[in-house]
Amino acid sequence: MSEENTRVEIGKKLRDARVSMGYTLDDLQQATKIQRRYLIAIEDEKFDELPGDFYVRAFIKQYADTVGLNGDELLKEYNDLLPQSKSSEYSEHMSQAIETRAGQKKSVDSLDRVRQYLPTVVIAVIIIVILGAIWMTALHGHKSSSNNNDIDSSSVSVSGESSQKSSSKKTSASSSSKTTTKKSSKLKVTATTQSSSAAVFDVTTASQSGKLKLKLDPTQRSWISVTTDGTSQFSQTLTANSAQTVNVAGSAKKVVISLGNAKYTTITLNGKKIDVTKNGQYPNVRKVTLNLNGSSTASSSSASSN
Repeated sequence: MSEENTRVEIGKKLRDARVSMGYTLDDLQQATKIQRRYLIAIEDEKFDELPGDFYVRAFIKQYADTVGLNGDELLKEYNDLLPQSKSSEYSEHMSQAIETRAGQKKSVDSLDRVRQYLPTVVIAVIIIVILGAIWMTALHGHKSSSNNNDIDSSSVSVSGESSQKSSSKKTSASSSSKTTTKKSSKLKVTATTQSSSAAVFDVTTASQSGKLKLKLDPTQRSWISVTTDGTSQFSQTLTANSAQTVNVAGSAKKVVISLGNAKYTTITLNGKKIDVTKNGQYPNVRKVTLNLNGSSTASSSSASSN
């Protein structure tokens, strides 16, 4: 076997071993930390392109071990063809490389160990935080209970007259609240006629007067007019997101509202919404009649004739 064939065989042997392992040059570079151009030089046996003679044997051994060959045996087999650089400098570089790799491996092992125990540490911290929050809540509740007991004790020591006055005030306030709720609950709106052009409602209310509020959608405008018992109270074009309030006298019998854009107009009487479009079923209603307190018969006839 000639020297040239032998040199080709060592490069070919390394390359074939790499291919059989399924490694690309990039994979091998990542595994061995040897630059790709040096790996190509080893496969082409252009050893003069390597950084120095002492790197030739080191790189070939590392290459061989990575692709599944015995690096030491390969160096012995091609000993005569490789630069003789087993000097103290070579040994020193090899020792440094081994120490560096050992340190890297220890760092990786430490990192893996930290990652392994990290979920347990996180769970433990969460449990401690939850227990601390429960303890703080219980402590705060205990303090509040103690303060309430102190207040109750001091209240008991106050004269019976003060307690009676407080009780009387509470009873009065409660009665007033019930009366207000009862009055507002008596507002009743009943739809008697609803079509695509007109809507008639019977309105029963306990209040002496009312507030009719008209509000436009933020993106729309509409012309609106309001008449009470034939007298015009409001007639104007409302701009987008504007509102108008019309006072309705307690003696009024009928309120007629003309709408230019009913779909985007909200009508409320004393805070109660009147659904003039029947949930959007009649979006183009033009005339809305409110028969107040027993005037439904006359208003219904008027709406029918219209």
